[in-house]
Amino acid sequence: MQLGLSLPVLILVVMVAAIAGDQAGYMIGKAVGRKWFREDARILKLSHLESAEGFFTRYGGRALVLARFVPIVRTYTPLVAGAARYPYRKFLAWNVLGAVSWAVSVTLLGVWLGHVEFIAKNIDVLSVVIVLASVVPIGIEMLRQRGKAKETQATSPNASAKAEPELEPAAD
Repeated sequence: MQLGLSLPVLILVVMVAAIAGDQAGYMIGKAVGRKWFREDARILKLSHLESAEGFFTRYGGRALVLARFVPIVRTYTPLVAGAARYPYRKFLAWNVLGAVSWAVSVTLLGVWLGHVEFIAKNIDVLSVVIVLASVVPIGIEMLRQRGKAKETQATSPNASAKAEPELEPAAD
């Protein structure tokens, strides 16, 4: 192994780092996350936080484990879980399960694929492709939701009240 670590030690180090990182994210989210949200905010709206609370109520543990395997999403999930007040005991259990499954699978996959010459020579390009393949579906869903929101807003009764009044031609 290139790092000079045995495979079990490497997996253990990755697991500990993954658990500690998400623990820190959860604690930060719990301590200050709610303060970042405002009803009049552009992005961090209270309604989004309430949606996250409902999401964690329905899918909490599964979402925490699956988020580990999605680049970018894995960074924010523990923060949101803390801000959404997902119960700490549940978070801890699912965090450990997710960290163990992620650390073992990703490390073993990396070791195995590292022996494939094509992959070893093109790992940088393949990494970008994997990240894009993971993130593009999320981006598409976000665009769909934005389109639905605009469509709903355009067809709502209040939309006509917000429209500019037509100017009548002046009488000569």
